Formats: sequence, structure tokens, C-alpha cells
Amino acid sequence: MSGGDWKQLFFACQKGDLELVKFYIRSGIDPNYQHPEFMTSPFLESIRCNQLDVAAFLLQNGADPHRKEGFGADDAFSIAKSMKNKAAIDLLKKMVP
Repeated sequence: MSGGDWKQLFFACQKGDLELVKFYIRSGIDPNYQHPEFMTSPFLESIRCNQLDVAAFLLQNGADPHRKEGFGADDAFSIAKSMKNKAAIDLLKKMVP
């Protein structure tokens, strides 16, 4: 995995470019990896940016909803709750055992 590919995945997650996200995930980029510059994962960024189609795809393809962000204590649930994003909370409740 190159840093550039990971960054492109990250930016696609922010923008909600599901087709590009699919391409990078199918190319083997880890949706849980946290680049040292960003200290968050593509999955967590999709939740933060309310890109729920992307978040659902990442969950179906290995994203860990319980992984903490960077050096903090935030995970997908706490990010969604802090943003009062009911749709994201509902998605996580539906897809996460």
C-alpha cells in the first residue's frame, strides 16, 4: 500500500465517492489503517463526513467500528453521537453486532 493510494481512499471517503472507495478497497487498502498524518481511518472519516453509503460498504469490507481514533478514545459510535447524527447511529446499530 502506498501512502498516496491510502490518501486517495481517505479523500474519496470524505467526498462520498463510493466507486473510488470500492476500487481502493478491492485493491487491498485497509479501511482500518490510520496514517500518521491523519490519525484516523477512512471508515471513521466516512462517519464524520456523513457518507453513510461509504461507511456501510466499508463495514461490509472489514472496517472495525470499535477501533479507536488516533491516540483518543473516539470510535464510530462516539463520533456519530457527538455529531448528533441519528442516521449514522442507526446504521451502526443495524450493522454492528
